Amino acid sequence: MSSISTDILIIGAGPAGLACAKVLAEQGRKVLVLERRQEIGPKVCAGGITWDGLIRLVPEELIEGRFREQHIFTPCQQTVVREPEPIIATISRRTLGQWMAKQAAQAGADILTETKVTAIDGLRVTAVSGGISKTFTCSHLVGADGANSLVRRSLGLPAEERGTGINFQVPQQVYERMEWHLSARAFGCGYAWIFPHKDSVSVGAYSPQADMSAGRLKRNFLRWAAGRGFQLDELACQAALINYDYRGHAFGPVWLAGDAAGLASGLTGEGIYPAVISGETVARRILDPNSNQSGLNAVLRRQAQHRRVIRLSAKHPSCSFVLMELLLLLLRSRLVSFHALEMAPSSPTL
Repeated sequence: MSSISTDILIIGAGPAGLACAKVLAEQGRKVLVLERRQEIGPKVCAGGITWDGLIRLVPEELIEGRFREQHIFTPCQQTVVREPEPIIATISRRTLGQWMAKQAAQAGADILTETKVTAIDGLRVTAVSGGISKTFTCSHLVGADGANSLVRRSLGLPAEERGTGINFQVPQQVYERMEWHLSARAFGCGYAWIFPHKDSVSVGAYSPQADMSAGRLKRNFLRWAAGRGFQLDELACQAALINYDYRGHAFGPVWLAGDAAGLASGLTGEGIYPAVISGETVARRILDPNSNQSGLNAVLRRQAQHRRVIRLSAKHPSCSFVLMELLLLLLRSRLVSFHALEMAPSSPTL
């Protein structure tokens, strides 16, 4: 069994891991990223990024669609939220991942794909790469390995608050509007979406598991999609868990970021922005334990607000209908901003 030593070992080459790797490598630290998949980037995701989050921070050529209007529906009402700048843009997760991987590599980080971690013992990691078992040792270990994080489990942290997202990518279909469909009966305090991309449309649904099982969510979603003319029978259904059970991100020389830390929004499932912010925050804390983490603190405050709504809905299921209708009424009257549903503050710092 070969042994490899590095300064910082990052498990997972998603937005959190790559953002962390880039910041550390730019400061001359020896960084190695392990990714179990062959290709970096692809993930079950609607592919939406917000203006206050990442739209302004990624190259123009990566954006597939920009939307200044958000069409929001409930069983009883509907509204359109309009703003001068794009509220949400769509992006391919593969494209975003490849761009972030290139940035991290150019900064000096090493990325090893097709490497599956099998065991973690403190700062000693065992993984299989190319059919060969290898041991990795490090000074800092960063878990950016998603909702089923092995690093999180090695710390003895459960992940009890999670949601389910399902997605169909409908090819060669033109759809002009970005839509959100709220229905307490069909999706609990979650929602269904229609997000246009360049050559396809992402159609899917999300719900906290406290509200609805994955099987029920899928059945309800398929009925809803069929009622709107989407032919999904021949398309692959993709599903993913979304972890919003945050219990900390710093555990001595072991760190958690993104979904591994439980930093997604439990209300909307948004996870890209929290992943990037947390990855960069962890990197800065490794470089300087006293560094500012105001960006992550802002994410945590917003996430706590979202979790309170979910817990209320789970405790009183009959409230979900009222909550959804009240939310849309407040959006229509502009008493609540659409940005209150986003994880990014109004002035993101990256």
